[in-house]
Amino acid sequence: MSSTRRVLITGGAGFIGCNFVRYMLKKYPKEEIVVLDKLTYAGRLENLQDIMDKITFIKGDICDREDVEKVKECDVIFNFAAETHVDRSIIDAGVFVKTDVMGTYTLLEYARKHEVEKYIQISTDEVYGSIEEGSFKEDDILDPSSPYSASKAGADLLVKAYHKTYGLPVLITRSSNNFGPFQYPEKLIPVLILNALHNNPLPIYGEGKNVRDWIYVLDNCEAIDVVFQKGKTGAAYNIGGGTEKTNIEIANVILEELDKPKSLIKFVEDRPGHDFRYSLDTKKIKGLGWKPRYEFEDAIKETIRWYEENEWWWKTLII
Repeated sequence: MSSTRRVLITGGAGFIGCNFVRYMLKKYPKEEIVVLDKLTYAGRLENLQDIMDKITFIKGDICDREDVEKVKECDVIFNFAAETHVDRSIIDAGVFVKTDVMGTYTLLEYARKHEVEKYIQISTDEVYGSIEEGSFKEDDILDPSSPYSASKAGADLLVKAYHKTYGLPVLITRSSNNFGPFQYPEKLIPVLILNALHNNPLPIYGEGKNVRDWIYVLDNCEAIDVVFQKGKTGAAYNIGGGTEKTNIEIANVILEELDKPKSLIKFVEDRPGHDFRYSLDTKKIKGLGWKPRYEFEDAIKETIRWYEENEWWWKTLII
């Protein structure tokens, strides 16, 4: 990066977004970082409170053109802003369509109007759907299963269309399941950690055999930066940790680390359209020189310690 860029990070008060803000401040201290966030339940100022003096924060909705225009000008956009929880999308799909699709459209229009240098869309492995064997490549057909993943797939297609139609310099990253500090306790790992800490039942869908590839959030942040720096304009890049675990394996790791009994595991009714397995082929991004730095075993222990040591962050949240 040059020393003159102004970087907009939408959704920067959310889980992956706030970790990426920290990553950028550390690696590019001369850059001007602007965070635009609506501050929904999962986007929290608590996620940024220790670095607020180092960034420009704007409260705003990516679906609102006037809010987005408050940014004035920027050179690069990283769009982390999204509704992301599958269970919530099953209950109210409309919010996901609005934020994930229409919000992306609003940002793309802003990027086109202001002729940004690059627009990076943060997507998910869920756009591909489920796969029993093998791993998804970037050019595989998108086959989402939930309203959430469908809204993210729609956004991906819109981003690619803006590249083909208008020549907008875009990039898409599709990561596997992230975990780490500041993750809102509705996602699997923080739910299991906090329930275990309180000796509450650990809810596991179905028989706990669903498989996910897990990546530590700091590895994902570095991968996104590598794609930004070296990726081919108009392309998508898969980002995976190379660590496939069943949900029951995740629960057992957490219980063992916290020295809690396995009897805390409680199997609950499976959710509708629950994808069985996600898996990403990451040869393309590894060709840019990236690979994960963190071993799962070390990163999960670090994550557990973070929740243990930061009760201030989660004590007011409903778990």
